[in-house]
Amino acid sequence: MKLLVIYFAVLVGSLGLVAVSSREFTAKPCWCWPGNQHIFAKTKPHVEGTEYRSYGSYDFEVDWNNAERRLPLNYEQAQGKRIFYQNCVWCHADSTPAGPSNRSNVTPDPPLMNDGSLLNGESDASLEKVISLGGSGVGKSPMMPPYGLTLSGDEIKDLVAYIRVIAVPEYRKSPGRVNEISRSRP
Repeated sequence: MKLLVIYFAVLVGSLGLVAVSSREFTAKPCWCWPGNQHIFAKTKPHVEGTEYRSYGSYDFEVDWNNAERRLPLNYEQAQGKRIFYQNCVWCHADSTPAGPSNRSNVTPDPPLMNDGSLLNGESDASLEKVISLGGSGVGKSPMMPPYGLTLSGDEIKDLVAYIRVIAVPEYRKSPGRVNEISRSRP
């Protein structure tokens, strides 16, 4: 029995020496860790320019036409992005988080939500009406379901705000239009 205890003591001591000798002391401590927990963390290599640095925004969207460009989103636009990826991406985008979209199976082809040449000419009220009443409610394709009972008025406005951000060419508000979203954050 004494031999077994001595064996384990030598084994644990050896492993401890190996751990101490291989520890990397160049790690920078994180401001959020108490004490000396930073000793066990290894630093990640920093690649300049890959992180998102738009302060004051809630989220971002990668430009569909240029993956190098990131579009900052405010609160309402970020909520619109969430709604878009839950409900609309399957028909109004060429690809989805799950793979190819269903857009090619729908007749007539639904417009891409970033098609500014088509959607920039529409007013916010017009887009809200199409989303609320669906395609058949406004004389368009009956394949577009009505979301007026599924989404609240604020959610529909958030979706329109998101559509405006991702539009290519960029959406420019005409001076006569005043439709700023001023919903308070939760």
